[in-house]
Amino acid sequence: MKKSLIAIISVIIIIAIGVGIYMLYNNFNSNNSSQEPDLAKSEDNKRQENIINEINNTYIPSNTVTVPVTPVETEIASFSTKLSGDSARLNNINITCNTINGTTINNGQSFSFNSIVGQPSAEKGYQEADVIVDKQVEKGYGGGNCQVSTTIYNAALEVEGIEVTERHPHKKKVTYIEEGKDAAVSYSGGLDLKFTNNTGSDIKVYASSDNDSVDVRIVELK
Repeated sequence: MKKSLIAIISVIIIIAIGVGIYMLYNNFNSNNSSQEPDLAKSEDNKRQENIINEINNTYIPSNTVTVPVTPVETEIASFSTKLSGDSARLNNINITCNTINGTTINNGQSFSFNSIVGQPSAEKGYQEADVIVDKQVEKGYGGGNCQVSTTIYNAALEVEGIEVTERHPHKKKVTYIEEGKDAAVSYSGGLDLKFTNNTGSDIKVYASSDNDSVDVRIVELK
């Protein structure tokens, strides 16, 4: 009887030990499985923080392109003179108009015909045509330039704020403008057409010619 009791107690102890070991094993696995997601979550958070920091610390060059603003042109004056003469004179006038065409005079700055056109010469394509020297008609490479300067002068007179600072009349009446409104120019003779832009805005001079007329427009730039 005593032996049977001892055997039963031994079995109970063995079972208890087995149950205890099984419970300890399950608890260990449970703790490990509950910690793994936390660790994984912590690693993900660190990676996200690193990515955010890299973005914040990375210089991203701007692709913004500054587009220059084209000024609006408003015509404020125009003038034309009737054109006549031989082919040499027409040629000279065309060269001079092309040289002056598109000249910008900023507010407060001055326009000088001779400074822009310079000395007419065969190297520049000019041909000998009629020029007035004192009261005589002679041949010279500047033949026709006075009609361009006269047309510009009369256009400038229409603009309030343009101050004509130099202008010379011919000593002989010309056919393309009424008396008193001509503007003689001579690079070698020191005769120039000058005016100052006091309009408060930048202006531009357009000059052109065809077989019939010399045309000048003055526009305001805004």
